[in-house]
Amino acid sequence: MSPGSEDGRPTTRVVVATGNRHKVDEIRTALAFTGWEFVAAADLGEWPDPEETGETFEENARIKACAARELYGLPALADDSGLEVDALDGEPGVYSSRYAGPCATDAENNARLLRALGDTPRVRREARFRSVIVLVRDDGSEVVAEGACEGVIGTAPRGEGGFGYDPLFWPDAAPGRAMAELSMADKNAISHRGAALRAMHDLLERVGEGPGAASS
Repeated sequence: MSPGSEDGRPTTRVVVATGNRHKVDEIRTALAFTGWEFVAAADLGEWPDPEETGETFEENARIKACAARELYGLPALADDSGLEVDALDGEPGVYSSRYAGPCATDAENNARLLRALGDTPRVRREARFRSVIVLVRDDGSEVVAEGACEGVIGTAPRGEGGFGYDPLFWPDAAPGRAMAELSMADKNAISHRGAALRAMHDLLERVGEGPGAASS
């Protein structure tokens, strides 16, 4: 717990269980709560990213959040997100970040996705980004929220922004543009993680709790 914010309210540090600073920036933008300070696990020291052995996004998010809370002694937030492509029976799913192999780059994962889809017509390239976020409080209680963003997979990468599959994903909510062509504000407004973060905000606000509060 840091001394306090400028308005005198206590400030709670929340460790985000990731080494991906793009993701932390997205979370900070979407969860602009007074008195919350988000810090990447990688900024607190070496982050030994735990093995994601879960079969669902929620299970993997819980694994990461619990590991960060235990390691740093702070409330911890983690998300597990991925791309589900209907024509591929939901793949890559929980394997999204390692679709082309354990150390695959975004470009390699995108290339494998395009190969897997081949000449699948646009009407059968429906997909969605899905995100599940788990917040583990000081007392070990949890808040779980999820969100999704529907769209289709393009035939070639477009845009310079975002990360992961953003250059290939064309969200229904932004016709004619790939996710990687959107500003951060526009992306947060429609993204799966943005939807999950808004859902978490609403859950916490409804019961008047912050990340360091004990459950009632």
